[in-house]
Amino acid sequence: MAKKTSPTTSNTEVKKRKMNATDQKTMAALTGLADEIVGAAERGRAPHLDVPSRSLSNVRYNSTKRFIEMGNGKNRRELFNLSQAKSYMQTVLVSSGCKQLIEEDKTTSIRGLYYLLKHTIEGAREETFDDQADCDPVIEDVEVTLNTLREELHVYASNRGSMVGNITFIDSGDEIDCSRMGSGGYSIPSIVEPDIIQFKKSDAKFVLHVEKDTVWRRFNEDKFWRQHNCILTHGGGQPPRGVRRLLHRLHNELNLPVYCLLDNDPWGYYIYSVIKQGSINLAYESKRMAIPNARYIGLRSKDYDRCNLSPSVTIALSDTDIKRAKQIASYPWFEKKKPWQKEIEQMLKNGFKLEVEALISKTISYVTEEYVPARLAEGDFLD
Repeated sequence: MAKKTSPTTSNTEVKKRKMNATDQKTMAALTGLADEIVGAAERGRAPHLDVPSRSLSNVRYNSTKRFIEMGNGKNRRELFNLSQAKSYMQTVLVSSGCKQLIEEDKTTSIRGLYYLLKHTIEGAREETFDDQADCDPVIEDVEVTLNTLREELHVYASNRGSMVGNITFIDSGDEIDCSRMGSGGYSIPSIVEPDIIQFKKSDAKFVLHVEKDTVWRRFNEDKFWRQHNCILTHGGGQPPRGVRRLLHRLHNELNLPVYCLLDNDPWGYYIYSVIKQGSINLAYESKRMAIPNARYIGLRSKDYDRCNLSPSVTIALSDTDIKRAKQIASYPWFEKKKPWQKEIEQMLKNGFKLEVEALISKTISYVTEEYVPARLAEGDFLD
C-alpha cells in the first residue's frame, strides 16, 4: 500500500474562516487537548490522555435528573506505554482529523473520517487503523474526552429516520415545511444542532414517535399529523442519535410532549428506555438526548384483550425475550414503577409479544383512526 500523507501535514494552506460559536468552542477544546500534551512533554513528563471510562461500572442513574449519566472514572493512555501507545496515537490522530474538518468547514461520515485518517505509518508496516471497528470507538473517546457531540466535531452518521407534520424550520439556509414533504417526509439528518437547524414556526400540540417506517407510513398516508395537529417521527427501529437529539430539541425548545408508539416486546421497551433515560453506551450525551418526560402510548400487554386481537397475530416469547424482559424490569428507572412492573409481568404471563402492525388485523387504519386517538383521549400512557 502506498504511503499516504497525514491530513494535518498537507501542503495546502487552510484559509482562515470566521467560525460560529459552536465551532469556536469545539476548536478551543481540541487545541486545549493538544496544549496539554505539549505542555507535559516540555516538562519532561510522559505525554498522556485521561479518557473518561465508558464502562458499565462508570454509569449510574441520576434519580433527580431522571436519566443515565457517567461517573468520574477515567482511563489513562500514555505514549510511552507499549500497551497504550497505539490507542494514544489513534486518539490524537482522530482529534487532529476533526480539527482539520472544522478548519475547512467540512463534514464527513464516520466512514469518511476512517479513510481520511487511514494510512501506513512512515518507516513501518503499521496501519493507523486496521478497520472501521478499530476507528469508531476512538471517535467516541474523543467525544467524551472533549465533552462534545460527534456532530460538533463535524462527523455524521447516515440518515435513518423521517419527520412530517406542522412545523417549519431552516436547515442549512433552506426553509423546510414539513407539512409539504410528500409520502417520504423529511429525512432527519445526523447533525441537527441549532447552527444547522433553526425552528421557525410550529403550532403542533405534540410529537408522536413510532418505532418503524412501516407504521410511520400508515400515519403519514392517513394524514394523522394534520387531523391531530402534531409532528410525526420514526427512527427505523432503535432511533439514531440525530433522531434522539431532534426529539430532545422539539421537547425542550418547543415544549412539545413526546409520545412513543412501540412494539409490545422487550425491544420496544428498551427503545422507550433509551429515548426516556438515555443509553449506557452514550451516557455522556444523556443531558442532550434523554427526554425524562416522554410517555409510552403503546402497544400494551393488555391490548390483546382490549383490542380483541386474534391469536394468529401473537409471537411467542423466546428464552432471550424472557431474559431481556426481566433485565429491563430491574432497571433502576423501572423497578419502582408499579405500572411498568405490571406491564412486563403481563407480557410474561401472556407468553407472547405483539408488534404494532398486529393492529392491521382489525382494519388497515385501526391504529390511526381508533387506537392512538383513544389512548390520547384517555391519557392512557406509561411513564
